[in-house]
Amino acid sequence: MNNLLTIPVLAPMLGAALTLMLGRRPRAQRAVSILVLVVVVAAAGVLAVQAHLHGVQTLWVGAWPEGYGIALVGDRLASIMLTVASVVTLAVLVYSTGQDQEELRHETPVSIFHPTFLVMCAGVSGAFLAGDLFNLFVGFEVLLFASYVLLTMGGTGARMRAGSTYVVVNLLSASLFLTAIATVYAATGTVNLAQLAVRLPEIDPGVQGIVQAMLLVVFGLKAAVFPLSAWLPDSYPTAPAPVTAVFAGLLTKVGVYAMLRTQTLLFPHRPLTDVLLWVALATMIVGILGAIAQSELKRMLSFTLVSHIGYMVMGIALATQTGLAGAIYYTAHHITIQATLFLVAGLVQRVGGSYSLDRLSGLATVSPLLAVLFLVPALNLAGIPPFSGFIGKLGLLNAGVSAGTPLAWALVVGAVVTSLLTLYAVAKVWNRAFWGQVILPALASEDDDEEDVHEGRPLPWVQMGATMALIAFSLALTFAAGPLYDYTSQAAQNLRDGAYLVAVLGEGTHP
Repeated sequence: MNNLLTIPVLAPMLGAALTLMLGRRPRAQRAVSILVLVVVVAAAGVLAVQAHLHGVQTLWVGAWPEGYGIALVGDRLASIMLTVASVVTLAVLVYSTGQDQEELRHETPVSIFHPTFLVMCAGVSGAFLAGDLFNLFVGFEVLLFASYVLLTMGGTGARMRAGSTYVVVNLLSASLFLTAIATVYAATGTVNLAQLAVRLPEIDPGVQGIVQAMLLVVFGLKAAVFPLSAWLPDSYPTAPAPVTAVFAGLLTKVGVYAMLRTQTLLFPHRPLTDVLLWVALATMIVGILGAIAQSELKRMLSFTLVSHIGYMVMGIALATQTGLAGAIYYTAHHITIQATLFLVAGLVQRVGGSYSLDRLSGLATVSPLLAVLFLVPALNLAGIPPFSGFIGKLGLLNAGVSAGTPLAWALVVGAVVTSLLTLYAVAKVWNRAFWGQVILPALASEDDDEEDVHEGRPLPWVQMGATMALIAFSLALTFAAGPLYDYTSQAAQNLRDGAYLVAVLGEGTHP
């Protein structure tokens, strides 16, 4: 029993209540929010160490008999996801405190932003630690409820339109998720993940197939895999930079995590390798082709986000220890890099006055430091050696080659092509926005959209510092790639060896 498992969920919820009461004291709100997330980062780090040294950590909440209450479970997979997510949310929160008063009033009003942001963090933590399908659903709904508010913050027309699409899509996925949970409970008499791993193989194969398909559709929609990804590029770019960064870094990865967890724990005997490999390939190619076609920075990054989800699905589909290890490492890498790039996009808009590549030029001359802040994560996203993106992709390519099937080889080729096209996409941004003659924001047309064009402003050191901290963290994933990849390999092994079942249900429960 480990009471530490409650801290990543309870601390943000309590912090949200306190910041809500401090609505008229913005400095106190910021201090409380940062302190809460520092506590969550520390708790997640300790939990990751404990899971590594002492095995899977469990807690049955509320003193209910084991098997009947709410289980919180922290294995290596959940711990590393929670740790990386906590670091990213802390950096994004610090970044948001660097906004000036006008931005705070229009983009992220403090009295609303901080409580909602902390509620979203609690939902993310709850989803990672949930030991049953229903509380996984609750975690999703908590983070999505908060994301509805964050996405429409400011109440502009574009945000309300994007928010409407986002809400409708997620309400549909929530309805399907509840239907799947009801089906599972009717067939097995439980929603506990460990108990389901024992009971699902005993029910009718047709029912198993229906449940698996429903869960994959739900989590695929949340992870934005093709063809369930059309909502994302229209939703994320309208939000303020800190909100877009945390959405891009975390929300889709919770869907990837749920796919990892359920596929390996509940359906190890039904990996659906061919179907998921086709989905992964389509996600990679369609996403990156969409990115190349964009002339707006945040939309381009949104399409690359969709594209690179395909790498993670590839590792899940292969269902081997090598593939799963690569997927876990690449997910941790991508959480950091994608959030960093969206924070940099906010800085580009601040200096250049727009997100449109047609209105940007010469930013490397105006702000050489900003150019470096874009270049490092952009090269990492493209998988240039020796960055963590290259290491994660190399692990996945190795898994594909080891599988040796024609479809696996097609994924290997598709992954390489996607990486090259990603390099082309970020190089296009570099050439159009950072090279060339300086274009001042003041020269923009009077007819330009007021949401996109502002007078160029100097970069605040708080925002620069938060962005540089995330870049440093991404570089740490590179420098510590050896031990970190060992950790993800052991996490992948735990997903296949029944350690989760033994920790939750006791000895003798491996199906």
